[in-house]
Amino acid sequence: VQLQAFGGGLVPAGGYLRLSCAASGRTFSDLSMGWFRQAPAKEREFVGAIRWIGGYPYYADSVKGRFTISRDNAKKMVYLQMNSLKPEDTAVYYCAAVYRAIASTLSDSSKYGYWGQGTLVTVSS
Repeated sequence: VQLQAFGGGLVPAGGYLRLSCAASGRTFSDLSMGWFRQAPAKEREFVGAIRWIGGYPYYADSVKGRFTISRDNAKKMVYLQMNSLKPEDTAVYYCAAVYRAIASTLSDSSKYGYWGQGTLVTVSS
């Protein structure tokens, strides 16, 4: 599976961005897709994920109510709509994929076997 994330950029606080992640290779519908982020000098953290079956989304508490994950299996795409952005959302955002993961493991980055290259989101105050 190859993943390519794009859509990052510079946005003022309170603004919005939509990140996209294009997948190729394996049957996309069998993949649970996650978004993670890493800010400078910080550990990589879970942002959200969407399951391979049912398309149910999961979010970190820090983004719940502001971010929305969706997927388009026909296009092999996953999206992260980010609204009401805050300076603390500044990070490199990565999309990741895992084959048929159960819900309880989706926030664990070590479960994901496939990673995109990351796209930088900068939120100015």
